[in-house]
Amino acid sequence: MKIKVVVAGARGRMGSTAIEAIEKSSHTETVAALDYKYGGLHLHKGTVNNEGIGIPIYTSMSELMSNHAVDVLLDVTDPDAVFNNVQDALSHGVRPVVGTSGLSRRQVDEISVLVETYRIGCIIAPNFSIGAVLMMKFAAQAAHYLGDVEIIEMHHDRKLDAPSGTALKTAEMIQHSRPAHLQGHPDEQVHLQGARGADIDGMKIHSVRLPGLLAHQQVLLGGEGELLTLRHDSFDRKSFMPGIILSIRNVVTREDLVYGLEYLID
Repeated sequence: MKIKVVVAGARGRMGSTAIEAIEKSSHTETVAALDYKYGGLHLHKGTVNNEGIGIPIYTSMSELMSNHAVDVLLDVTDPDAVFNNVQDALSHGVRPVVGTSGLSRRQVDEISVLVETYRIGCIIAPNFSIGAVLMMKFAAQAAHYLGDVEIIEMHHDRKLDAPSGTALKTAEMIQHSRPAHLQGHPDEQVHLQGARGADIDGMKIHSVRLPGLLAHQQVLLGGEGELLTLRHDSFDRKSFMPGIILSIRNVVTREDLVYGLEYLID
């Protein structure tokens, strides 16, 4: 039996690509879209219509659940909507798979409590790209030996949150591999606020937002007389689809919160 998925953010480019991937998979199907508007209409290939073509759009999870059996909510919306969507899904017994970055640590902790209360799985993935997850794992491994680290993340100019969820997750993974310490000259003088980027345990994170970019990250690890650069580039949203399908298939077997795709791959 196929896993029945509702997509929040289905009208966006990420959502449209995700629906294509869900429909191509032999294990999943899209039954509806959850949106803040266009309730009662339908969505087909990213276009809203009133002719009943495509998947139905709902503005409330309660109404959606009264008309469809749903296993998983895939949320690819924005930081302002995702937290409420996840809470709503869990309260209705629907397992969330979250690809929206911008959740605060407090919100993730609150979701963890809800997951434990309802005993149904939830996966939050700062990045669905397998290559990006491997980059993060390699960076954490390398930081055992090269402990001075700077992260440069580059995204399209429509991205709302900075730093990216991927950069924050990378820094979090590296935190377990290196002791916190001051990087750079101890008497460093910053003449323009923000020039050295955000600071996490001495690591620096720099965010770039430009048209023409999609999702890119470099992790620079410095040592005496050497520099290791790890870089990952997503040039197409299709790079996120294998991770989305993996997460959807995995979440229906879980009763816990998974934060990061690295826990689902070897």
